Amino acid sequence: MKSGRHSSHFFILNLTSVIRLISIIILSLVLVVILIGTLTSLKPGYRVSSSAVNEAAKHLSSKTLYKYLLSDSQLLVHHFPDTDERPVGNLVFEMLTNIRFEDPRSFLGRELPGFEIFDSKILVAGDGADYTNMPIESVPPDSALQAKDPATQNTEKIEEKGGPDDAKRRPGRTTGGKKRVLIYFTHTHESYLPYLKGVTNPDLAQHSKINVTKVGERLAEDLEDKGIGAEANTTDVLKLLEKNHMQYYQSYQGSRTVVESAMRNDRDLQYFIDIHRDSRRKKDTTVIINGKSYAKIAFVIGGENPNWEKNAKLAEDLHNLIKKKYKNLSRGVILKKGTSTNGKFNQDLSGNAFLIEVGGVDNTFEEMYRTMDVFADVFAGYYWQADSVNGAGSGQSGNR
Repeated sequence: MKSGRHSSHFFILNLTSVIRLISIIILSLVLVVILIGTLTSLKPGYRVSSSAVNEAAKHLSSKTLYKYLLSDSQLLVHHFPDTDERPVGNLVFEMLTNIRFEDPRSFLGRELPGFEIFDSKILVAGDGADYTNMPIESVPPDSALQAKDPATQNTEKIEEKGGPDDAKRRPGRTTGGKKRVLIYFTHTHESYLPYLKGVTNPDLAQHSKINVTKVGERLAEDLEDKGIGAEANTTDVLKLLEKNHMQYYQSYQGSRTVVESAMRNDRDLQYFIDIHRDSRRKKDTTVIINGKSYAKIAFVIGGENPNWEKNAKLAEDLHNLIKKKYKNLSRGVILKKGTSTNGKFNQDLSGNAFLIEVGGVDNTFEEMYRTMDVFADVFAGYYWQADSVNGAGSGQSGNR
């Protein structure tokens, strides 16, 4: 009797253990399914992915990684030189919460409706550039787009090239009459308050004649002076949109037809520059260098095109060359992507395409022309060096 009772008790214990084990397994599977379902249902920006891991790793420098790899060896870590690396606790906190203390947008970006419009990334920061003074592209109200041009003022000297620096030079090298640079304008009517009588609202700074196209024409003229064939295509994209019953937010689709047409008609084109003006005020878009006032320049790269890394490298190279000669002139290189922006800016059409913001609503053509003169000089140096390295024969040597 005693042996039978023990056997029965042992069987009950085994059955209970088996049931408990099965329950644990089932519960574990359910939790795994819930976890997987939660992770896969999150918005792309919140998911754990290779890009997210890569982004997190960017917060760690090679010195930091090396230091923590050596942390298990007290002998080795003792001899590692002291650095000013950020505490690993801060880095872990930033990776887990996506809050970055140097970027105030990260505290509220996901909570405030519409705040994602500022969801751009500074790839290369110019001196004094941060997330509080990044370029802003304002959208003019329909009333401004449909209204007649406002009266103008201070336009007497717009067309003039003044000073010895502007004298036409005979370049030692040329592209042999071939056009290599296409300059175009997505927001053709972007204008400037100093020339619009009675207009004080930056969103209303629009004009069909006195606008950003003159800045591009100056750049094309400067490049031609340096032997590089350039064309400033001043097609009025706003009229193009009206003709095709398109809206202002479709401006990049409109300018895309301009670029594609130019590429079909001229196979010699190599570089594609979309010129805009910023909506920020003068304190953010102007710099005094050697006693002269210049309009600052900012490079904008679309992060949602297959060429973005090549485009960004080109912009970074030009930014660095500008910085060597005119330290505070370039505001840096900005990457834009997301649902609230175009994300391509037609830069998927070429690995040598970029957008530049030249000055802002308060700048004068005199300031912007000075900047274009500098940019043309820097671009020419970059172009001829690249031409020599590639040996593509895009340039043609010779004295004139």
